[in-house]
Order: sequence, then C-alpha cells, then structure tokens
Amino acid sequence: MPGRWRAYYQRWHAATLSEMDPRLVGLMPELERFVPPAKVVDKMTYSALGAPELMPLVTRSGCVIVSGAETDVCVLSSLMGLIDLGLRTIVVADAVCSSSDQGHEYLLTLFSERYALQVEVAEADDVIEAWRR
Repeated sequence: MPGRWRAYYQRWHAATLSEMDPRLVGLMPELERFVPPAKVVDKMTYSALGAPELMPLVTRSGCVIVSGAETDVCVLSSLMGLIDLGLRTIVVADAVCSSSDQGHEYLLTLFSERYALQVEVAEADDVIEAWRR
C-alpha cells in the first residue's frame, strides 16, 4: 500500500492476510453456503469502498447492509462513503463491534439520531425477517 499505509501495515503485520490464520477472517459456515452467488471482497483500507471491485456491486444493488469490526474505524469510514453515494444503508447493530465500547455505543447512537435520514439501524433478526418478506 502507498504512503502512510505502509507504516500501518508494518506495525500491524500480524493482522495481515499473509500472516493470519485464514480461518480467522473467513466466513462462518452458515454464511459460506451463500458464496456464490454472493461475493467475498477483501479490503486494504478502512473503508470497504477502497476495494475497487466492490463499487460496481454496491452501486448496482442500491441498498447496502453493513456489518463489521471496529464500528468507530472501518464501519464508520465505509458508512460515510455510502452516505456520500446516496445509497440506502442499513447498519446491523448486533453485527458490528469495536475494541472501544464507548466509541461503539456512541456511533450507534450517532447513526440512529444524527444520520437517521440517511442510515437505518436495525437488529439482525429484523433484517433477516424483512428479507424473507
């Protein structure tokens, strides 16, 4: 990666795909059965939109359901990009987490209140139920 990303990846080298146990970043068996037709896209930046192959999938769908680790870093970065694109965006509250409980809780509140016209916050069971309908 260019610029300051190089120092970042040197510092956090143990968290790179080349050093991690692939089972730690793979999909759970319950989700693996959906690939294909679903696609798995690896990202190298905070925002998932930094993965060029993701952009056509996201813009074609018109709706993005967001889950992930580090609510106050990667999820936030991806979410702001999705807001900029004007896409319907749903954050699954019980499918995001962070190493900072305070940051996590603050951002879920921020998404629900400040960005309420651009972001929906829902629980996984509610998303799955709506999908089934």
